[in-house]
Amino acid sequence: MMHYENYHLGGMHLIWWFVGVVILILIFAFLYSSPAQSSKKDTPLDILKRRLALGEISKDDFHEKKKMLEG
Repeated sequence: MMHYENYHLGGMHLIWWFVGVVILILIFAFLYSSPAQSSKKDTPLDILKRRLALGEISKDDFHEKKKMLEG
């Protein structure tokens, strides 16, 4: 068995370096995964349009609520 003084990148130390790099990659991937979703806020009109498209409200309800938002 060879012993290297002041050589800490072999064996278990190499595994900890690898774990640290993987953790950093995961942190950066989480922070920068979806900047468009986190920065875009839906306006009330966008929400109203989505509800109409999903069939949650009728056209009459849409126009009534749109007038309320605009006026």
